[in-house]
Amino acid sequence: MKNIKGQSILTVRKRGKIDTTPFDRHRIPPKQNFFLTPVIWLLCRLLTSGTGLKINKRNMKGLKPPFLVLGSHHAFMDFYVTPLALFPHRANYISELEGFEYFGEWIYRQVGCLGTRKFVNDMALVKNIRRVLERKGILVIYPEARYANVGTSTDIPVSVGKMIKKLGVPVVTINMHGNYLQSPIWNLKKRKEVRLSADICQLITKEETASLSLDEIQKRVSEYLTYDEYKWQYDNKMAITDNFRAEGLHKVLYRCPDCDTEFSMTSKGAEIICQNCHSRYYMTEYGRMLKNDSEFPLSHIPDWYEWQRKEVEKEIDSGNYSLNCTVEIHALPNAKNFIDCGEGRLIHDENGFSLTFTDYGSDKEQTMTFPPLSMLSVHTEYDYRGKGQCITLSTLDNTYFLFPKSDGFNATKIQFATEYLYKKAQNELKS
Repeated sequence: MKNIKGQSILTVRKRGKIDTTPFDRHRIPPKQNFFLTPVIWLLCRLLTSGTGLKINKRNMKGLKPPFLVLGSHHAFMDFYVTPLALFPHRANYISELEGFEYFGEWIYRQVGCLGTRKFVNDMALVKNIRRVLERKGILVIYPEARYANVGTSTDIPVSVGKMIKKLGVPVVTINMHGNYLQSPIWNLKKRKEVRLSADICQLITKEETASLSLDEIQKRVSEYLTYDEYKWQYDNKMAITDNFRAEGLHKVLYRCPDCDTEFSMTSKGAEIICQNCHSRYYMTEYGRMLKNDSEFPLSHIPDWYEWQRKEVEKEIDSGNYSLNCTVEIHALPNAKNFIDCGEGRLIHDENGFSLTFTDYGSDKEQTMTFPPLSMLSVHTEYDYRGKGQCITLSTLDNTYFLFPKSDGFNATKIQFATEYLYKKAQNELKS
């Protein structure tokens, strides 16, 4: 369902009027519908028209399926650029389950999507990936598992390198540019001046999957899928003159560099403003932040973002990090409906996440725990279907969307903390 401005509204079913059947993770994914494939290519052409999309191919000549495709993940536009980069081949795509619910399971399966949940270990998905490749198909994965918050790449999980070794098929990488700048996750309104491009190459041959070490494979993939969209924009002098270009950026840049106050930032037009000390930061048409018309140490937006990460890490190391807030909870067990689970209590600290609530199908309150080692990151949203910021916690058969009902909740800060707690737990395990 959509509101009058075209923005999606979250439709949640109340208890008693729901389908609780878990999504069938084991169902063998169909090939992308042969008759639908030309329609997909045409739709992608139409939706990328006017963007000046350039696709640069390297080492792709003569490559035939089966092969694995790893793509950078900027925005929903990725799903329109990738089929054009792979033309004339059709492919299967790994997709988060909310896309199945939003667009409909039938159409998503016809497009060739494999449903999964973010940041869980799903062995059924691994088996289906192998099935796609064994039938000489193409399997597309966006290993970052979420859109870029500030147009920079996320660490590629070590599990990707291990999977490449086991599958033993060629690996193709697609590093896209412009998709984030056109429609950043913190404000999806399109910037029409942005030009798009994609670099696609056969990065690892079938023979190299056997000869290269795991570390060499991991390094090669990570290096190729590294990107910084604001640097790319500045270096290419790509102007974005829309007067709303900074609106929503405060959701990601939540901490003031001047007074060091958290959650005090707001935004309007091309500025983000601290409501505590009233400092103002102006985003230029080339994506740089200025204070008093001059550059400052955090003028490059990813530098501001990473400064915040370091502050969260200091907070954790000093034993001062904790989140304890009331959240509104909506469960997504399948591709059919969200289920209203009412309110609950979310705690995040050095022990990981704990979520206390009454789940659907139960009349007793329970507490679910997610230790630091169980989650290398957390999925974040900044205005999910018109309901504002949220994070998700997933089991194999359910995803819980958590919306704040009290202060202290910021999706970016929670993400920073989750990633650092995971790394600390890993280091402790090794030692």
